[in-house]
Amino acid sequence: MNRIEGYNSNSKSDLLANLKEFRPELDTSKVQLPGDWDNKGNALYNQGKYDEAIQAYDRATEIDPQYTEAWDDKGEALKALEKTTEANDAFAKAKELGYKD
Repeated sequence: MNRIEGYNSNSKSDLLANLKEFRPELDTSKVQLPGDWDNKGNALYNQGKYDEAIQAYDRATEIDPQYTEAWDDKGEALKALEKTTEANDAFAKAKELGYKD
């Protein structure tokens, strides 16, 4: 799913959005993107549900280990739980992958 002949986008989101044009027989309705999980984590974070938010951020990084926003957001949730060492590790991972504030 990384390459479709004639398709020029590098974004997984763009690819899924346009996949039906190239392969209408494929069902993409159940595909979950790391950004979906990051957004869910952010919603949980905003509700003060930090442990659940961390689980969502972890799911995002399982799908795409390079998803820097989820690493940074996980750091914020861990920081809110006063898990400083783990938070710093998550922030360091985001920075290592090129995250910019």
